Amino acid sequence: MSEASLVVGLVSDTHGLLRPEAIEALAGSDHIIHAGDIGDPAILGALAAIAPLTAVRGNNDTGAWARGIPEARTIELGGVRIHVIHDLGMLRRPPRGVRVVVSGHSHVPRILEEEGVLYVNPGSAGPRRFRLPVTVGQLRIGPQ
Repeated sequence: MSEASLVVGLVSDTHGLLRPEAIEALAGSDHIIHAGDIGDPAILGALAAIAPLTAVRGNNDTGAWARGIPEARTIELGGVRIHVIHDLGMLRRPPRGVRVVVSGHSHVPRILEEEGVLYVNPGSAGPRRFRLPVTVGQLRIGPQ
């Protein structure tokens, strides 16, 4: 890896709505992770046009288009193992060697580190829910 940081755009709970502000915030990402509740397969195409994409299926991704999308995935970016799951409540413990867990479902943005694992929920980039903010996240992975 070069001296530059790897920029990973984090998005979840679009529920069929990919806001222009979300596209703008994710522009320039080296990779994008969508943590489920995609809502429309066109969103995956739009995100993949920005950067390579990793996505998982959320509890609302029930159409035939979503059947091939896994419920959880572990990937490695910039030497960092990242586990992606929609509902953190479904994860008993992160897979061995995982340094970051990205989840969605709650629509509440959250960053927490426990026992050497960084847990990130980018919140919801889709339709506004209650008084929660519309958000995306960014993970920067520096040189190893």
